[in-house]
Amino acid sequence: MQAFIANIQGLTAIGIGIIIGLGAIGACIGIGLMGGKYIEACARQPELINPLQTKMFLLAGLIDAAFLIGVGVAMLFAFANPLLSKLAS
Repeated sequence: MQAFIANIQGLTAIGIGIIIGLGAIGACIGIGLMGGKYIEACARQPELINPLQTKMFLLAGLIDAAFLIGVGVAMLFAFANPLLSKLAS
């Protein structure tokens, strides 16, 4: 039973790394693409800088929020693993 619990803990740690890593990569790519398009749009139409900047920061916050939700789920599995609590009972 101890080996089974250790196996679950190890696989959970790998899963946590994958959740956080892929979430960070996705957020970085999303913000990078959005920032590049913002720079292009500002170069084409400088009079739209202020409205575009507001929208860009709003969307950047939403992209980061999605990543932080993934971090929250990963921390749930790290500190209050529901798989291990079912085995303990």
